[in-house]
Amino acid sequence: MSELLFTVLVAAVALERLAELVVSNRNAAWSLERGGVETGQRHYLVMVVLHTGLLLGALVEVWWRRPDFEPWLGWPMLALVLASQALRWWCITTLGPRWNTRVIVVPGLPLVTGGPYRWFSHPNYVAVVVEGFALPLVHSAWITAVVFTVCNAVLLTVRIRVEEAALRSATGVDA
Repeated sequence: MSELLFTVLVAAVALERLAELVVSNRNAAWSLERGGVETGQRHYLVMVVLHTGLLLGALVEVWWRRPDFEPWLGWPMLALVLASQALRWWCITTLGPRWNTRVIVVPGLPLVTGGPYRWFSHPNYVAVVVEGFALPLVHSAWITAVVFTVCNAVLLTVRIRVEEAALRSATGVDA
């Protein structure tokens, strides 16, 4: 029964990700219409595959290994998954039409410094990191949590460098 409930949770996260893609595509078009410049296309497919792998890997691990749901771990991890979703949508709302899943910067627009960006430069990636380890651990899928976290750390090293360089070239300000 817990495997089925976990599957429903992962499906809900997948639907949320699809909603993000709808918003992202609309916002990417907005940015490109205003002269936005895209960079980092080479790592984008890797990011899509990795994030899809998180969802599929968690499901495969739970259904194949059949780890027990451990309430002492699962409930706090579920709270972190929900908190990461809230942080992600706070980022999306704060950035408005500038937010998308690609690196597209509209020259001449100032850096956003409100919302979660007033405290740190990349709050959306904090949400990704937290969700990446927390979602699989809701049902003790520790292999997926470790593999995603390590791969994501490598990817984010590239992604953040690309994003900061793009912002610096468009604004002249360090992000």
